Amino acid sequence: MAKDNRKIDPKRPKFSAYWIYAIIIIGFLVLNFMGGNWGSAPKTTISEFESYLSNGEVQKVVILNRREAKVYLTPEAKQLERHKDSKDKSLLPSSPNEPDYSFEFGDLQNFENDIAAIKKANNLDTKVIYDTESNVWGEIFITLLPFALIIGVWIFIMRRMSGGAGGGAGGQIFNIGKSKAKLFDQNTDVKVSFENVAGLEGAKEEIQEIVDFLKNPEKYTSLGGKIPKGALLVGPPGTGKTLLAKAVAGEAKVPFFSLSGSDFVEMFVGVGASRVRDLFKQAKEKAPAIIFIDEIDAIGRARGKSNFSGSNDERENTLNQLLTEMDGFGTNTNVIVIAATNRADVLDKALMRAGRFDRQIYVDLPDVRERKEIFEVHLKPIKKVENELDTEFLAKQTPGFSGADIANVCNEAALIAARKGKSAVGKQDFLDAVDRIVGGLEKKNKIITPDEKRAIAVHEAGHATVSWMLEHAAPLVKVTIVPRGQSLGAAWYLPEERLIVRPNQMLDEMCAALGGRAAEHVIFNEISTGALSDLEKVTKQARAMVTIYGLNDKVGNLTYYDSSGQSEYNFTKPYSEQTSELIDKEISNIIELQYQRAIKLLENNKDKLLELAEVLLEKEVIFKDNLEKIFGERPFGRKEEETVIEPS
Repeated sequence: MAKDNRKIDPKRPKFSAYWIYAIIIIGFLVLNFMGGNWGSAPKTTISEFESYLSNGEVQKVVILNRREAKVYLTPEAKQLERHKDSKDKSLLPSSPNEPDYSFEFGDLQNFENDIAAIKKANNLDTKVIYDTESNVWGEIFITLLPFALIIGVWIFIMRRMSGGAGGGAGGQIFNIGKSKAKLFDQNTDVKVSFENVAGLEGAKEEIQEIVDFLKNPEKYTSLGGKIPKGALLVGPPGTGKTLLAKAVAGEAKVPFFSLSGSDFVEMFVGVGASRVRDLFKQAKEKAPAIIFIDEIDAIGRARGKSNFSGSNDERENTLNQLLTEMDGFGTNTNVIVIAATNRADVLDKALMRAGRFDRQIYVDLPDVRERKEIFEVHLKPIKKVENELDTEFLAKQTPGFSGADIANVCNEAALIAARKGKSAVGKQDFLDAVDRIVGGLEKKNKIITPDEKRAIAVHEAGHATVSWMLEHAAPLVKVTIVPRGQSLGAAWYLPEERLIVRPNQMLDEMCAALGGRAAEHVIFNEISTGALSDLEKVTKQARAMVTIYGLNDKVGNLTYYDSSGQSEYNFTKPYSEQTSELIDKEISNIIELQYQRAIKLLENNKDKLLELAEVLLEKEVIFKDNLEKIFGERPFGRKEEETVIEPS
């Protein structure tokens, strides 16, 4: 049978069943209130009726339902001019069985007495007839109305509940266990492709191989290979895990089901497992297919690690169903599951094993080369960019930035340029955007006393001096005492992107971080609360040296770091009280030693420290040239490549 290829006009309004309900209700109302009396007899009054009756013009009176009187005139009276005029105004068709007048009276007994008195006084034989009339449709309507209202309210509530709970087709409450996955296929317009994913070469290669396997399975199965059942994308937030999945949806020529881990979570018991079953059922029907679960840690956390039950049991049931669907009896090898998370350490071991997620693809923060490629991708949507803009320079200014951070930099630069009324986005706009994102918004109108401003200048000059004098400390490029964000000052450094860090490098960085407080001690012989972020930083570094990296001689080559993440469920420390005291003592010794080292450096260069502080007070912002003018060339020659902001 030939298919009907006629397309539905999207502009044509959809038919709604509510119109039918409205017409039925209006019909009942009309039947009830009109009662079929569309052309009722002309109205008259009791006094006029009594006048007609006294004149012998009334043939009979019909009392209807003990409240309304219908008046029938004699044939002679109908010929009178005054009655003809009233008849012409009536909508009632001319008929001998229809009344000539009608009116409502009050008390029936009084009305009967009045009629009897008039008849006796005028010797009349006018007939008085009693009748009843019922509106069948109106009575039916009144009887059924409460039931119709109750049923209508129930249907409305059920539809709203099914819509809010995310049911499947038809939007009924019984479809609440249906999967909420969004389907992308060749008929869906997905504009993201692998060309939009800059960097991530290793991750893209593995993901593209999975897509290619589904497109050309013979290429791999001819050598005895089997399709991997799952791939887990692991990495810090903003590195492009979800973007890779979007690229798969855009590139794959197979159905692609996308949903979040939280979509399995519901207030009703058993819904999560039901949605997992329905999701894989749909995928198997359209196999070969790909399922993408974003933030899988919402349902994939390790089982049995919580002291609570209830919702935890429901989550575990959902996870158990997912484990069974991925690798159990009756599974289909033509369905691949791709998942993304930044908390792989909390996932259940059964979920991570081979046969379920065969591949774990690490999506790391981009290096300088990859950041350059990411900048080139995100600069394309910006309509006007100055010609001299160097993406390599921008990549060097953003170490440690993720792909999402770089996208934010480009957007912020465009906003800054528009705020300044510029016609194109330039280099300085991008630098201002980096400062804005990392350091925070400048607060030039913040009220600071002269004494506080001098203390801040000395503090920042202390950081600059110590970092300039230490070999492994990141040299300072720019200092400002203009408040930014929550900090009262900020410093721009030139750090190296190291893959491994040696103890001397960590100690020099700690000494430079303590340079601000040491400068306050050297100049004012007192300290302040302005070094909070510096103390937090050095305390974390010292604790990491002792308890994580095994860089302390007295504690030894031990680490108390648990990469599996299971230690966060324990309420006890993995070491004794004696070891705890030793760790605390060694952390304190490391920090105090670097603090005294910073004080000694600053005492030896006190004049230069004061000179730098005065320049900073005068200009509020100083650069590398100001430091070279005061201290001379930095004694440690190193190529200065990248800049980062350290609030203090």
